[in-house]
Amino acid sequence: MNGAEHLVHTLLAGDVDVCFTNPGTSEMHFVAALDRIDGMRCVLGLFEGVVTGAADGYYRIARKPAATLLHLGPGLANGLANLHNARKARSGVVNVVGEHASYHVALDAPLTSDIEGIARPMSHWVHTSASADAISADGAQAIVEANSPPGRISTLVLPADTAWNEVSDEAAAERQRAELRARIARARIAAPVSNEAVVAAARELTSGDPTLLLLGGEAATGAALELAGRIAAKTGCKLMTEFAVARMTRGAGRVVATRLPYAVEPSLATLAPFKRIVMVGTRAPVGFFAYPDKPSMLSPENCVLSTLADLDQDLEGALRALADELGAMSMAPAGIAQRAKFDALPTGAPTAEGIAAVLAATIPENAIVVDESVSTGRAFGPATVGAAPHDWLTGTGGSIGFALPNAVGAAIAAPDRRVIALEGDGSGMYTPQALWTFAREGLNTTVVIFANRQYRILRGELAGVGAGTAGPRAAQMLDLDRPNLDWVALSRGMGVPATRALDLAEFATQLRASVSQAGPSLIELVL
Repeated sequence: MNGAEHLVHTLLAGDVDVCFTNPGTSEMHFVAALDRIDGMRCVLGLFEGVVTGAADGYYRIARKPAATLLHLGPGLANGLANLHNARKARSGVVNVVGEHASYHVALDAPLTSDIEGIARPMSHWVHTSASADAISADGAQAIVEANSPPGRISTLVLPADTAWNEVSDEAAAERQRAELRARIARARIAAPVSNEAVVAAARELTSGDPTLLLLGGEAATGAALELAGRIAAKTGCKLMTEFAVARMTRGAGRVVATRLPYAVEPSLATLAPFKRIVMVGTRAPVGFFAYPDKPSMLSPENCVLSTLADLDQDLEGALRALADELGAMSMAPAGIAQRAKFDALPTGAPTAEGIAAVLAATIPENAIVVDESVSTGRAFGPATVGAAPHDWLTGTGGSIGFALPNAVGAAIAAPDRRVIALEGDGSGMYTPQALWTFAREGLNTTVVIFANRQYRILRGELAGVGAGTAGPRAAQMLDLDRPNLDWVALSRGMGVPATRALDLAEFATQLRASVSQAGPSLIELVL
């Protein structure tokens, strides 16, 4: 058995059974091994940014890593933007990156590069497997690293001769795989918070000052969010999530935690009333960018910031310990969202508020919403809290082109749930190849493209940084016209049925149809 075959067996032994892939020559022995060995679902992406973004979305829903298969340094480089997003989302990913045969690297062939150097900024662990005999141990370590809290990016570089050479010590490789599940189970145990941190947080929350419990990571989901609601009921604190939160549990019957706004001014206004902020799974709130004459820190100058639990700690356990300390476990959670009722949906020209109302009325039970609506979507949060129960995934690293690939991974992880991707036309053009993967895999996805035919957010940022308004040359760099993008044609060309809506009534009709039928479809909503 060669090294590539042993790596596939190791991945499967570590419960890594999905591989998002865009391979090349150096990876052909690994491709052949995937072909021969049953158990791995192989999902082709036509651009490496789709591959890495899909792995991010998969982890956010499945809560276990997928593998990626990337071709040498350039292929990895093409995927780095969405690996950046995955790292900021605290997603676990196992990257397998092909490399030239070890004896070929010194010849400086055209595709030779410093793969470890390219990988390191977006990876927590990087390693080149030096031999076929080492590959089982190296693959096992990559999987353990990816499973370590709160989710880590591991990159294993696989030289072609490591892949094609025979393994001499089969027994040692078998031992590595036999021990792997236990190693993963140990790695996944997050560090508990100290009693001192719990007592200190309780003291902050009962100080009598206006206090915010700011949530990130797993603290914004499921049982952890419900515990936060009990704490809010007991202490009167407010609940919010960080702006760049990877996954939120939302909808009717769930605790409402408002998302911190994107822009500096509304964030400052939102946080101004608070004298104390207790953070759980997040860091101090800061602006996305620096702006002249505006603060980078968003919390009030005299606000006391403290941390109950850091990013790699047991967030649900921390909130449970805090609720116990406060005597809040018997309290009904505060701020439970009520199901929104609509006598009639808005009609007429599309507005952010009207779109939000249509979404709130139409999101199906247990849907997954992947949101990269950027400028159009800023009104969606408050209007959709009373929608049917759902998960909401947001961009975490600010690297554009995340939503369509993320939706691929989410749909692979949860094939029985409807995935709705909310995408701007500009950001969608970074990774439109994901549409082809939707079609090939028959994924239950609804894509909504908000076609404002410009980088609208950048027009706002131009003014926000004090650079003025867009003149004719600036408009050349910010507008997406001459020609207008035709998303219906693009989508159909990649095998995804598509429609175009020009007003809210058409949008509502098309969205209802899309979410009620199996398979993928796209709606271009012209703004």
